[in-house]
Formats: sequence, C-alpha cells, structure tokens
Amino acid sequence: MGKEGNTQLIIIGGGEDKRTDKEILKEIVRLSGEDRTNIAVITTATNYPLEVGEEYKRLFYDLGVNRVDTINIASRKEANHRQIVKSLKDIDCVFFVGGDQLRISSILGGTEFHHYIQKQIEEGLIIAGTSAGASMMSEVMVVEGDEEDAPRKCTVKMAPGMGFLKGVIIDQHFNQRGRIGRLLGAVAQNPYTLGLGIDEDTAVIVNKEKELRVIGSGVITIVDGKDIGYTNISEQNPDEPLAITNVKVHILPTGYKYNLKNKTAIILDQERKEIEEDRK
Repeated sequence: MGKEGNTQLIIIGGGEDKRTDKEILKEIVRLSGEDRTNIAVITTATNYPLEVGEEYKRLFYDLGVNRVDTINIASRKEANHRQIVKSLKDIDCVFFVGGDQLRISSILGGTEFHHYIQKQIEEGLIIAGTSAGASMMSEVMVVEGDEEDAPRKCTVKMAPGMGFLKGVIIDQHFNQRGRIGRLLGAVAQNPYTLGLGIDEDTAVIVNKEKELRVIGSGVITIVDGKDIGYTNISEQNPDEPLAITNVKVHILPTGYKYNLKNKTAIILDQERKEIEEDRK
C-alpha cells in the first residue's frame, strides 16, 4: 500500500503536464513509494483504453515506478470478478484516467472492485484520478451543465459518484472551460456541499485529516454555500438566470491548503507564523 500513509486521494483537474516537469505525476510516484511503488491504471472511463493505458504505463515507468498494470474493466460482471480484486493485492496507487465519469460510476459503483478499494483507502491505498477520474471521487458528481455562460437555475445534471471524498462536488478543467457557473448551480442545489473546481495541470492532495494541499500550475476554486442567504433555485423555468447571495469563494494556488472539516483556508504566511510560534 501507499508508503506515505497519510495521503489518501490525489485529484487532478485534467491536462496534467506529461512532457516537461511532470510535477503532478512525479508527486503521485513520490507519495506512493517512489521506485518501490506498484500502480494500477484503470481505463474504464476512456473509449481508447489500450492507447491511454499504454501512455500512462510509459510515463510511470519513465518516472521509476516498479510495476504498472493497466486494467480495463468494461462491465459490472468484470468489476465483481474475484480476479480483479486479487490483481490489486500489492498495488500502492490506483490511478483513474479521464473520459466519461458516468462510465466509471455506472460500471464500477457498488461492485466488489469499488468496495475493495474504498476499504483499502484506510489501509494506505492511494486513489488518484484525472479529469473524469477526478469528478467521480465525490458522492455527488457533475455530469453535464452549461459552460462559459451565466449560471442558470437548474441546468446542471448530477449523478451519484464513487464517494471517496464526502461533502464535496468536484469539477475539472475548471477555469479553462469557464465552469464557475455550473459549479455555483451545483452548490445552490446542494448548499451543504462544498464545490471544488480544479484547473488543468493542477491537483489537490487529500490526507486522512481531510486537509487539501494544492500543487500544479493553476488554482483551485472552492465554493462554500453553507451561509447562502437566498437562492431562486427550482425546477420551474430552469433556464432562467440563477440568483444566489452570500456565497463564500476561495481561490488557492500551489502550496496553499484548505481544511475540509472546519471549511477554512490555510494561508501560507499564517502557517509559517504558527510553525515559528510553536518552535518558541
């Protein structure tokens, strides 16, 4: 299992750098155990499992991974097969590629494969995913919605996710595809749930204490609707503009942190100051 036992999830907004620094992929390898690590690449989300699987296999081997298995689970019958679970016995990190998040949840959700990896997270298994492999990690995931447009009352289509991260709705390719409107719509429908938008070539690393750490070249956008004062959200006239007041938004670049338990951002200078005070 994952060697740096505090890390549980690595959630990537898609478009991670695969050519130059490969910062995010390197961090996956480092947190999973570096040259001793074994990674399983799950290609269920993509229509091109062979090509995508081979690409990630080459990338991870180039970064010094000990073993990379590509696993294409194409049916619920396969996902319930004992051999699939057995194949994960010595795996340190399960990596989900991008594509269609509904394929992941509809094929893998509630199966023996799903139950096994969910249980193993607490034992040190790291779950990583990019693009669709990021969206599926929440209990409720965004499947579809208007992009680059003013938010509408009820045009965001959502579905159950895999539930690896509770209390959060994840959206990816976030600023690159202008998805703030649809994330606001999703939070308006689920105000008790945080919205987490992750840019391309950007990731959040989630530990057991449910603290997020940002890495990569972009930012994450956190939408907190807990204190919403008013919203006109309803299924009636769904295409009308959305009204929503008193929403809290955090924009956090690489190095910054966010505590999911108390819903607070951890500012770098503030963290350094607290560390220095602890040392006195």
